[in-house]
Amino acid sequence: MTHVLKTPPKRLVGCELIALAARSEQDFVAVCEQRYHDRLDAAVEAALARKVQIIMLTGPSAAGKTTTAHKLAERIAARGLRSAVMSLDDFFVGEGRYPKQPDGSDDYECVESLDLPLLRACLRSLAETGVCEAPVFSFLTQRPTGQTRTIDARGGIAIVEGLHAFNPALAVDELPAGTALHLYAGLREEYAAADGSRVLATRDIRLARRLTRDMLFRGHDADFTLRLWPHVCASEDKYIKAFKNRADLVLDTSFSYEVCLWENYTQKMHAAAHAARLRELCGRFAAFPPLPGAVVPADSLLREFIGAANGNGS
Repeated sequence: MTHVLKTPPKRLVGCELIALAARSEQDFVAVCEQRYHDRLDAAVEAALARKVQIIMLTGPSAAGKTTTAHKLAERIAARGLRSAVMSLDDFFVGEGRYPKQPDGSDDYECVESLDLPLLRACLRSLAETGVCEAPVFSFLTQRPTGQTRTIDARGGIAIVEGLHAFNPALAVDELPAGTALHLYAGLREEYAAADGSRVLATRDIRLARRLTRDMLFRGHDADFTLRLWPHVCASEDKYIKAFKNRADLVLDTSFSYEVCLWENYTQKMHAAAHAARLRELCGRFAAFPPLPGAVVPADSLLREFIGAANGNGS
């Protein structure tokens, strides 16, 4: 199946423009949030126009896939149609069944770490009937629970999100033509100094998102996240970006004002083995005027990383 990637190149925004916009922080935040909402609406309209039964959603780490999937489902439901989100994480084969890496450790990243026969059966059921019984995986025990959850999108659209959503091994191309829309969620905005040189890339922003989420909610210090980050990026290149040309549509999950947030969070972090990398990252965000986490709306995608208002994320 031929896919045509409909995406503009990444935007390069001047740091001075961000500093100017941040002087009116409420308006700045409101405009950025509305732009994301408009992109969600455009993606839903594209899916409805094509009369698809499934949206296959992928994107790199900390791009906001999970929140985006649920916001898409809410918008589809608001149009009077059924919608449900199915996570590929629930299809992990579990401890003792994972493929092995060359060093003998479990490989959680490869597509074979998923129960592919079961996943293909669920996708075919969604395409044919709009309903499937999806497994439920326990990250506590690292095994499938043996329970199932009904994914009911009859007459509407199911959203399937995860690292391998574009992987041909899922056999989506074997479903009837027009069944699925491949949607890539990723940041499309980078930042430049006055001389035009890039000072902040999308991977830097995603790293700040992940560092903050790991610190606040997963009990991981900065050393842990920074140690894993090169492996995370390598996996993205191998399992996500290698299939990015299969996208029918790209949904931009950038928020221009967020570059003003991350210094507040990263400067509170501590690292030993990776202290230099953390200082470098903090220095990149120091180029922007700081905004407090309190400016982030309660329903913003960014709350996925900083937490609920009046909670850990303030």
